[in-house]
Amino acid sequence: MPDAAEASVETRASWTIAFATTTMLALAAGAPLTVVIGLVPIAEDLGTGRSLPSLATSLAYLGTGVGGVMCGLLASRFGQRAVAMLGGFAILAGLTLASLGEAWSLLVGIGLGVGLFGNGALFAPMVAYASLWFDRRRGTALALVSSGQYIAGFVWPFVFERAIAWVGWQWTMLGYGIFASAVVVTLGALVIRPAPVPVGGYGGVRASAGRRVLGMRPNVALAVIASASFLCCIPMAMPAAHLVAFCGDLGIAASRGAAMLSVLLLCAFLARQFWGWLSDRIGGLWTVMFGSLAQVVGMLGFLATQDEAGLFFVSAAYGLGFGGIIPAYVLAVRGLFPALEAAWRVPVLLFVSLSGMAAGAWLAGFIYDRVGFYAAAWWVGIAVNLVQLVIIAELLRRQHREGRSA
Repeated sequence: MPDAAEASVETRASWTIAFATTTMLALAAGAPLTVVIGLVPIAEDLGTGRSLPSLATSLAYLGTGVGGVMCGLLASRFGQRAVAMLGGFAILAGLTLASLGEAWSLLVGIGLGVGLFGNGALFAPMVAYASLWFDRRRGTALALVSSGQYIAGFVWPFVFERAIAWVGWQWTMLGYGIFASAVVVTLGALVIRPAPVPVGGYGGVRASAGRRVLGMRPNVALAVIASASFLCCIPMAMPAAHLVAFCGDLGIAASRGAAMLSVLLLCAFLARQFWGWLSDRIGGLWTVMFGSLAQVVGMLGFLATQDEAGLFFVSAAYGLGFGGIIPAYVLAVRGLFPALEAAWRVPVLLFVSLSGMAAGAWLAGFIYDRVGFYAAAWWVGIAVNLVQLVIIAELLRRQHREGRSA
């Protein structure tokens, strides 16, 4: 929160930026969903197991993370507008290449085009950029902006499932690439402009760049927080990346599986707004703790039921639980480190988080290909989540001790 004597950077323009950013991220996040929804027909057409399209999804996550760090630095040099427009053009190029129908083109198009230069130029840099427009309701704004992937998950699965059934996955990729690129590039050119930089508080310009964070050197503290985000993102990615295929194994139609994914991500979007409101009041780390506990309960739900009605309920509950975790990590980092370091610390955090998503999406497919069912993957995800909870508990202990000594 800014000091009362200082003017807030928040204006109506801040919310214009937030809504434009959310729209751009919703379109960018739709690109890798073409692989998630088309996982089974892609695997059949290419003559591979599910691990290949799962690997493409993982490369999209990994590329988004690596590209976020790289494009965050580019944004500092050339401006966020140019980088955002680059992301829009890259999504078109990546989906066009992936639609060629070859294994290599799928991996390169989704990994490099959609991931590294597409979402990489949009997700982490745009989240860091939008956070600079807020100082009073930063948690709420981050919850909205980072909900783009959940809006995508609610809107696009049904559209992609119908489109794939009608024209096939290749034409679906190409058509979506043209549409998403046109909107992202237009918004980037018309809306994005240089951001104000908060001055006061731990997350402002005057925050001491060399001070210890939670009793640790700053880079060590970031590494610990990022490691926790990696661990919690492994189980987070498993149901989202494999829900449609999981339903198919249970004899549930792909259209119903796509509907479940939409319900899961719609509930995550709605819950994220609540978690954002809550994080402005209790802080980022406590929000991570509560959200991670809810995620464990949701994973147990996927083990407890296999009928269609039960899976709809579990998908909704799972989305309500984990929806606020990632923006809470970003809020924690923005509050603990100076604003001028946001351009690289936030992308590094999100790179590690997305690496966890990549590992989770691939690991679930790998385990399925080895044992033939998803329950084993869900149990692995729960075990990893419990390790992450231990790390967050220690960070909260340090935060409490630091607060008492302040």
